[in-house]
Amino acid sequence: MSDSLSREGMGRRSFNKVALAAAFGFTAHRPARAGGQIEEPLADSVRTALAASIANSAPPKPVFESTEERLAYLKWLGAMSARLRKRKADHVTRVEFLETVWYESKRAGLEPALVLGLVQVESNFRKYAISRVGARGYMQVMPFWARLIGDGNVVRLFHMQTNLRFGCVILRHYLAIERGDLFMALGRYNGSRGKPQYPGMVFAARKAWAFDGA
Repeated sequence: MSDSLSREGMGRRSFNKVALAAAFGFTAHRPARAGGQIEEPLADSVRTALAASIANSAPPKPVFESTEERLAYLKWLGAMSARLRKRKADHVTRVEFLETVWYESKRAGLEPALVLGLVQVESNFRKYAISRVGARGYMQVMPFWARLIGDGNVVRLFHMQTNLRFGCVILRHYLAIERGDLFMALGRYNGSRGKPQYPGMVFAARKAWAFDGA
């Protein structure tokens, strides 16, 4: 991993208790935690690229280059389904959600465990969560993103795949801005750039969703 990612475990001790609570899911009755991404001017080229990245929301269709890759995916799906059962009791809904998380995270070049950890911290897996600042859905996407890079329809941010795609594309955008520094990118995603509490919670939650080989 890059030097920037190694910063996760250095100098971040102040959030350990809160992070452990997030990792073990002691968040069932709390409000959505989104601090709210801050609307920033986008260059036309960046806006066009982001808009292209969220276009074409066809159902996820994973493609595997080998039988081994497909088997690894199915093992991941089974393991994650078991871990998510308490939060999403319906099997079909749970599998559709996990399939979409896997597809959208891989599409954006992100770890599925990171995206699941972020969803846990942001909305505790609530599809219709709304924060006090108006962020919406699983990944607590701010409405201004629908205007900047979408079709302007804020209601669509409650659509599962749309929300996950926006969230993954936005996080990837912030990672690019922060030159791969995940700690800073997560802070920017939450609207608390440079502060340790939110990234620490996501890092801890990510560990709870880690899985070798996926």
